[in-house]
Amino acid sequence: MKILHKESGETYEAIISEMLPSDYTDVKKSKGFVFNWEAESENKVYKIILKEEESQILGLLSLIDYPEEFRIHVNLVEVSRTNVGKVKKLENIAGCLIAFACTLAFKRGYGGFVSLLPKTKLIDLYQEKYGFRQYGRLLGVEFESSKNLIDKYIGNE
Repeated sequence: MKILHKESGETYEAIISEMLPSDYTDVKKSKGFVFNWEAESENKVYKIILKEEESQILGLLSLIDYPEEFRIHVNLVEVSRTNVGKVKKLENIAGCLIAFACTLAFKRGYGGFVSLLPKTKLIDLYQEKYGFRQYGRLLGVEFESSKNLIDKYIGNE
C-alpha cells in the first residue's frame, strides 16, 4: 500500500501489522496520539508504518469482529498528530487502515461489511471521502464501496 508525501507527491511503501505489547508503550511515550491505546488492547489493534522507517507508527486501528452480524467494526482509528489537518506531511494513512479492515471483512466472508460509530463532525468526511452510508447510528461500507476502498488505497497486494 502506498502513502503519499503531500508536498513532493512521492509515494512510500507502507505495512500494516498487529500491535506488539511493546508498541503500546512506544505510542504512549511518543505523544503522537491523543487516545489511550492501551484501553484498546482487548481488541485487535493494528499499526501502519513505512517499510523504510519501521520505528515510526503513522496510524492505529482497533477492530472488533462481530461474526454473528457478518461485520468488522472499527472501534477506533487514529492518525498520528503530524499527519492530520492542514499541516499533515503524509496522506492516505486513514484510507489504508480502513481499506485494510475491508480486506479482513472480505476474507471472513462478510462481503466487505465494515462499520463504525463516528463523531458527529466526521460523518460527512466518512461518507464523502470513504463512501460510508448510514446504518442507524452506525456508518458502514460493504461490497462495491469496500472494493473501491481496497482498490484506491491498497491496490493489488
